[in-house]
Amino acid sequence: MARALLLIFLYGVAFSAAASVRIKDIADLQGVRNNQLVGYGLVVGLQSTGDTLRNSTFTEQALQSMLDRMGVNVRAIAQRTRNIAAVLVTAELPPFARPGSRIDVTVSSLGDATSLFGGTLILTSLSGVDGQTYAIAQGQVAVSGFSATGQAESVTVNVATSGHISNGALVEREVPGQLKDIGPLLLVLKNPDFNTAVRIIDAVNDYGLRRFGERLASEKDQSSVALSRPPRIGTSRFMAEIGELLVEPDNPARVVVDARSGTIVIGQDVRISTVAVTHGNLTVRVNETPIASQPAPFSRGRTVVLPRTEIDGEQTGGQIELVNGASLRSLVNGLNRIGLKPMGIIAILEAIKAAGALHAELVVQ
Repeated sequence: MARALLLIFLYGVAFSAAASVRIKDIADLQGVRNNQLVGYGLVVGLQSTGDTLRNSTFTEQALQSMLDRMGVNVRAIAQRTRNIAAVLVTAELPPFARPGSRIDVTVSSLGDATSLFGGTLILTSLSGVDGQTYAIAQGQVAVSGFSATGQAESVTVNVATSGHISNGALVEREVPGQLKDIGPLLLVLKNPDFNTAVRIIDAVNDYGLRRFGERLASEKDQSSVALSRPPRIGTSRFMAEIGELLVEPDNPARVVVDARSGTIVIGQDVRISTVAVTHGNLTVRVNETPIASQPAPFSRGRTVVLPRTEIDGEQTGGQIELVNGASLRSLVNGLNRIGLKPMGIIAILEAIKAAGALHAELVVQ
């Protein structure tokens, strides 16, 4: 059996200590975040791949409303066009975005359209949770997938009913609030951990003592660190300098397996107690070879088909190996000695976890 193991090392380079990273890559300033925007619009210019108006009544209503605003009355006429599709338009408004700046938008079909390729999004307002319009979107939709259908076969690559418009929305309204309005400065960790929070505090305090002669950070909890800005430096410059400080983040021991793709992700701090492991693959083959039974001449019989089934079972492997995990290197070497493919490794990891020898969180996707 082929010796194969797909491992992606989650916390740094394989078999080495975790690398130091910038504080701004592992923590965010509380109150400085993106805002979600959403809108309902129409994509036109499709090549007979749009919504069927009989099935998507909301598309027909939106088309009639749009034409009414343009002075065209089509409410008494049955529409049969297939070059239009109703879509939801979503975007993220960055913090402190100013009117006139541009952001990317994502366009997704709502009806039974088969493809948005070649379509153009008509002017669509994007609103926040407060109901206010913060951006206006319009432009050519870029679709990475396609779908082709014939009489006997169809081909679909990626998703043809969703697209992207780069810089497709123009910001019209600024989100209320400014950086100076933020109260106490609080760093929020993206992956909460007490060790990481303490290391951030130590790094910020060392910086504060060197530059300002005072400590600038204090403990809050495992997910946040309180900062104290000196009065002689602005908030923007202070956060810029804090964000460039280097720390070595700590992470929980974790193993993530994806049984569909055979991917195994093992964290650097995963340990396995010494266990003996054996694994054998059982293969069962079922062959159907029906035969025809011919009647004797002049017997007035008839030809019948008789079933014939052959079943063969084979079990390979079965060697027993000692596997321990004093380090990530020894763990990988021990699993590779068994000589299994990723699916077998996943089964072994689940069994080791059930036996209580895997000292890590096991996440099965």
